Amino acid sequence: MARGDGIHRTSARNMRLTTPKLKNAQQHNEREKESYVNQDIVPERSHLNVHFKQPDSGYLEQFEQMVADGIISTRGIKEDAFRYGELIFDVNSAYFFNHGGYDFAKQFYHDAYQAAIKIVGGEQYILSAVMHADERNRAMSEALGQDVYHYHLHVVYVPVVEKQIRWSKRCKDKSLVGKVKETVMQVSMSKKWASMPVLDEVTGEPLKTAKGKPVLKKSYSVLQDDFFQYMREAGYADVERGSSEEHLTVTQFKVEREQARLAKLQTEKSEVQAEIGQLRTDKAEAEKAAKEAQTELRLLAPKLKHMEKLAAEYSSDPENLLPLPDRMESAKSYREKKSKPLLEKIVKVVRSVYRAYLDVCQKFELLQRKYDTEISYLKKQLDEVKGENAELQETARDYHRLCRAYGPERVVETVAAVKQQEQAEKEQKRSQTRRYNRDAR
Repeated sequence: MARGDGIHRTSARNMRLTTPKLKNAQQHNEREKESYVNQDIVPERSHLNVHFKQPDSGYLEQFEQMVADGIISTRGIKEDAFRYGELIFDVNSAYFFNHGGYDFAKQFYHDAYQAAIKIVGGEQYILSAVMHADERNRAMSEALGQDVYHYHLHVVYVPVVEKQIRWSKRCKDKSLVGKVKETVMQVSMSKKWASMPVLDEVTGEPLKTAKGKPVLKKSYSVLQDDFFQYMREAGYADVERGSSEEHLTVTQFKVEREQARLAKLQTEKSEVQAEIGQLRTDKAEAEKAAKEAQTELRLLAPKLKHMEKLAAEYSSDPENLLPLPDRMESAKSYREKKSKPLLEKIVKVVRSVYRAYLDVCQKFELLQRKYDTEISYLKKQLDEVKGENAELQETARDYHRLCRAYGPERVVETVAAVKQQEQAEKEQKRSQTRRYNRDAR
């Protein structure tokens, strides 16, 4: 994949295929479909695709014939195992455009096919090898104002390793036990692409970890090294080795980045949903608190009305509240019988009103504070949820744009390839762990 730095990098991918996936690979590589959802494919140019090895029958039929002829052996492998592989060789579109286009691409991939034969272990294990010349590079075409096509090579093969079959203990001739009975080419994706030990550049000896275990180089990295070295030896001195990220195709690179982004947003979405759930709980609690406050206010209302009644009763003309003394009434009698009782009632009313006033003020202030806090928090959280939702919608639209631009079929194939690669690496790690545990015991 072009990185925008003017450097042309070789790219080699190894896709692991099961039998159900093999038919889809054949239909795509051999252009057997009547129509394609991938808008980059131009059927009118499919006749320009170049076969360096033309399949004489279907991929599966060829495989079964190889088994029948004894060329390969499927002894001991499961039906759902990765029985087939597909190498995809590639360089960015600009490299071929700058070197003349179609004719240069044919020669380049002719030499790349020779490299594929060495990598696979022999042409007899290749089911098909075809260079696609009918996929338009939309971005470059629009930028340059002319059609630019992305040339790449598909090589479908059977992964095999040499396996020696030895005479078992059940052999009647005991002198043959343990000796090689026959040598077969065993179908095995995991052994074909087993990780290789890293050698010391000075001594040439295998490097080892602090615990004495060999340092392994991933098979995918070995594939990159081999393809780059073959093309350099073939005379292509203006290409560089692709790294673990740079060798990705445009579609695969975008899909992986989009998958990572969607996974991140999915996590954020879950967190937002959890926050929404908490907000709903908080809202329910706030509504409950509001109802309780309303109940308290309703309980206070009669008290206030009672106080209003007392206040009204004692807010009339003071002359009516405090009458004139009787003609023969002494000051002491007037004070004890009229003034003092009246003042006591007034003081009682004032204290009652004041206490009620303080109680209402305190409750109002508490409710107001809680209301302001809850409303502010709810508004803030609602704004954040709206923002996250808008981002998720935009990401979903970007993903649909990617499918429209590169075709759902191509996106699905790439995602499947990535998953297969990840699964294979996990299986390899588990195998290494089990081997390590056995050695440790």
